[in-house]
Amino acid sequence: MPVPWFLLSLALGRSPVVLSLERLVGPQDATHCSPGLSCHLWGSDILCLPGDIMPAPGPVLAPTHLQTELVLRCPKETDCDLCVRVAVHLAVHGHWEEPEDEEKFGGAADPGEEEPRNASLQAQVVLSFQAYPTARCVLLEVQVPAALVQFGQSVGSVVYDCFEAALGSEVRIWSYTQPRYEKELNLTQQLPALPWLNVSADGDNVHLVLNVSEEQHFGLSLYWNQVQGPPKPRWHKNLTGPQIITLNHTDLVPCLCIQVWPLEPDSVRTNICPFREDPRAHRNLWRAARLRLLTLQSWLLDAPCSLPAEAALCWRALGGDPCQPLVPPLSWENVTVDVNSWKKLQLQECLWADSLGPLKDDVLLLETRDPQDNRSLCALEPSGCTSLPSKASTRAARLGEYLLQDLQSGQCLQLWDDDLGALWACPMDKYIHKRWALVWLACLLFAAALSLILLLKKDHAKAAAGGRAALLLYSADDSGFERLVGALASALCQLPLRVAVDLWSRRELSAQGPVAWFHAQRRQTLQEGGVVVLLFSPGAVALCSEWLQDGVSEPGAHGPHDAFRASLSCVLPDFLQGWAPGRYVGACFDRLLHPDAVPALFRTVPVFTLPSQLPDFLAALQQPRAPRSARLQERAEQVSRALQPALDSYFHSPGTPAPGRGVGAGAGDGT
Repeated sequence: MPVPWFLLSLALGRSPVVLSLERLVGPQDATHCSPGLSCHLWGSDILCLPGDIMPAPGPVLAPTHLQTELVLRCPKETDCDLCVRVAVHLAVHGHWEEPEDEEKFGGAADPGEEEPRNASLQAQVVLSFQAYPTARCVLLEVQVPAALVQFGQSVGSVVYDCFEAALGSEVRIWSYTQPRYEKELNLTQQLPALPWLNVSADGDNVHLVLNVSEEQHFGLSLYWNQVQGPPKPRWHKNLTGPQIITLNHTDLVPCLCIQVWPLEPDSVRTNICPFREDPRAHRNLWRAARLRLLTLQSWLLDAPCSLPAEAALCWRALGGDPCQPLVPPLSWENVTVDVNSWKKLQLQECLWADSLGPLKDDVLLLETRDPQDNRSLCALEPSGCTSLPSKASTRAARLGEYLLQDLQSGQCLQLWDDDLGALWACPMDKYIHKRWALVWLACLLFAAALSLILLLKKDHAKAAAGGRAALLLYSADDSGFERLVGALASALCQLPLRVAVDLWSRRELSAQGPVAWFHAQRRQTLQEGGVVVLLFSPGAVALCSEWLQDGVSEPGAHGPHDAFRASLSCVLPDFLQGWAPGRYVGACFDRLLHPDAVPALFRTVPVFTLPSQLPDFLAALQQPRAPRSARLQERAEQVSRALQPALDSYFHSPGTPAPGRGVGAGAGDGT
């Protein structure tokens, strides 16, 4: 439907240039060209099929430049449509082949062959126009007289009137000849939008402001604009103005566009895409992007919008970071895929996690084949691909004989195979218990040495009889959490308990080192029939998960006095061998961590939440087989009162996780 002139004036402004827009009368399309050229409109709605580029048989006309101009097509004096006039500038490209006889003998060519060189040139020029939701193609025929045929020189232009487009829409124009001798030209242009449709920001929200009259009925649609394929509708509603539509900032993506139109027959639809350059929209786009496995050797990147990105295959050892590049000759269809955009890693996923389970400590064996079908094997490691068998000192080299036996016996899983080679994953589970046995043996030897030293000394700090020893272990997440641990330890000391915690032994901890200090305290506590309390926090859960996966925490992530990190090398064997029940208990604070977030291996002993389960926690700290004290509830209330100020201070201090925002259920299950 034509747009009233006053609305076009509002959209285009009131400058002299705008007010002087040329008006075209009548609905017919037309074409005209530069002086000396002849042209006419061959077809106004044809099928766009560019076809392949063909070699030019001689000099040809080729589009060299596209130029657009806004004009008005006015069926009535006061009702006009915005229209895009397109001018295609043409030039002569190519040249005549010299006759072989003339080149060899220097003689004149046959007079009959001179005629084509003096002939006029003719071309069929295609103009393709796209502006959501319409697309059109037209065919223009142009003829250039022989007098104007100058190789490499511009011969003029042909102008088409015109392509209708809605206010605020983005138009895309392509031009090429038929047949096509060169790459097509293209041009993208954003048309002005109506001023009554504005986008404004309010904190984390975005407002769509439609300032139209109260009696005006209009439709509003949100959609994802696609480079290939039709747009994807997201939301549609018929409204009555004026309106303010609120969008959450998490819904923004670069290709989110807005379409508005009056609810009238054949109405013009206005389209704007205001979030193309919005940083929040680009961050949301990558958060929504997902890699999806199609077949064993193909994958698809799913995202709301088209992404300028490149993907590469890599492999990652358990606990290793970053992903290591795969050595040739593997093709890009397997293992973990890195997706990079603007030289920044945006996405990394293991596509086979659903079928293979969580990341395992497997060894990847790469089998390569040459044209003579000679085969060789190497194991992918951070240092490179280690040939098997090998005398190198790497883990794969030491286990090379066993890996080859597992491969031959069918115990390895084939991930990928083609004519160049194959990729196998060989499990390492059966070798892990050997490594844990060595760790446990080292701990026993170390404990024996410490026992010999401690037997030569007498413990003059032993507390009164009847008090059970309790060793409190925790991860020093931050200074606020350390103060909370100190408050708990002080409250427990008011009971018949002898509490040991690294906060009160910093001098010995610095002198002996965290590992030696922990072994001495653990041995003494367990020899006296005491209990080791593992106080879990988000940092402790992360450390336990890393150790369970044979990882190590980042250097500098914990302080030099962190006994929890040092203790894991010997705490884990107690749990793996089933010796922990009766010797260990777990605890966590109500609002900081859910008990289900504790790795499953450590939930083989009771895990209590504090202060809600203080009575049961204190009962577990009593001597084994001791009757439940009648004063237990009173003691629990005493500890709770002593602990409450520290809890309030911790959870209300800046930078502390708010209630309910700690690690959720199952977040730390690393088994």
